[in-house]
Amino acid sequence: MSSLTPREIVSELDKYIIGQKDAKRMVAVAMRNRWRRQQIEPGLRDEIAPKNIIMMGPTGVGKTEIARRLAKLSGSPFVKVEATKFTEVGYVGRDVESMVRDLMELGIALIREEETERVRTKAEANAEESLLDLLLPGSRLSSPPMTSFDAPTPSPAPAGDSTRDKMRQMFRQGKLDDREVEMEVEMQSGPHLEVMTIPGMEEIGSQFKDVFSKAFPAKRKKRRMRVGDAFALLIEQEAARLIDPDKVAELARERVEQTGIIFIDEIDKIASSEHGGKSADISRDGVQRDLLPIVEGSVVNTKYGMVRTDHILFIGAGAFHYAKPSDLIPELQGRFPLRTELSALGKEEFLRILKEPRNALTIQYKALLATEGVSIDFTEDGLEEIAAFAEMTNQETENIGARRLYTIMERILAEISFEAPDRSGDSLVIDRDFVQQQLADVREDRDLSRYIL
Repeated sequence: MSSLTPREIVSELDKYIIGQKDAKRMVAVAMRNRWRRQQIEPGLRDEIAPKNIIMMGPTGVGKTEIARRLAKLSGSPFVKVEATKFTEVGYVGRDVESMVRDLMELGIALIREEETERVRTKAEANAEESLLDLLLPGSRLSSPPMTSFDAPTPSPAPAGDSTRDKMRQMFRQGKLDDREVEMEVEMQSGPHLEVMTIPGMEEIGSQFKDVFSKAFPAKRKKRRMRVGDAFALLIEQEAARLIDPDKVAELARERVEQTGIIFIDEIDKIASSEHGGKSADISRDGVQRDLLPIVEGSVVNTKYGMVRTDHILFIGAGAFHYAKPSDLIPELQGRFPLRTELSALGKEEFLRILKEPRNALTIQYKALLATEGVSIDFTEDGLEEIAAFAEMTNQETENIGARRLYTIMERILAEISFEAPDRSGDSLVIDRDFVQQQLADVREDRDLSRYIL
């Protein structure tokens, strides 16, 4: 688990997200509290529940990005779900327990990736021997594997040994990359099965799939492929043999239970309000009631075993234009004790978003066009014009926050992107005049700007 201090966490978030100081500080403390909890003796540790968070703010201000970056920093399994996709038990739609199953699947993938990296060295060594067996059938009988640490032996080596070692050296030097070998690969066999289940019974459908996959084991078929591709496939197969699936499931379950993060977007859409009809409110309340035991702490059955949700961190987010956190049922409100409001973005924030983050749009477009040999440079007044136009468009149409920059940048660079393959070697400057020229038609026609931007 990450041992970053709250100040260091905020500093890392600042590299990708502009503004929203209060929200960053709140999630930084929540993440640090997880590390603190692990330092406490087990008896008291189990009594300390995570402080779930509700983020309020318009779309495009960084709610999802804060949660996603937080998960990456901590190496935690992270899943983002839409609250509007769920229905209460008895209606068609996803049941709320599926979010925990999705989180467990991501935890399995995360641990499997870590375990694969841990055994990579041994997997590569085994894969090299298997590849040499394909290149020189029967040569392993007379040749012990040679590593870079083997000392030269004074006695002459057998002929088979010499040939295998020479082939090994040629492979390591890349001289065999264009050669082809024939090897067996697994082919999917049996019928492709899709099991339709009623809401709340998705786990049974998954178990049926597992049963049928065992009833129709994968067939093996010989294929010819280049040495480089064969070596990559052999590494994957050897790593799978070296990894214990039971250990992966156990580690993943522990990681999910202790550090998992579930981000529930649009949680305001399931809150009752004066704008919703009576029937809609009944459905919303039903989703909240189903969500309550998951957030409070319960046991969810997954294909990898039972998963407890007591210490999973839940982050709810929504614009809360027509509803308030107090419109949620009281029991659910109590399970989200921390509230933070994210502010809308203006010209100054848009300008910083274009210049400061490591993944800024300007950096992305420079890299994309550089692949075609086209160099572009954004001037300060050009970026100011883009930021000002984004603010104005958000005010006159729907406020979609920083996402407005995507549409505006694409509009400005559309012609350059189209002609880039024919303009290799060109250097272009994106200044205020160029931006105004590209946006002239949508600036003059407000109705057109509503459709295009």
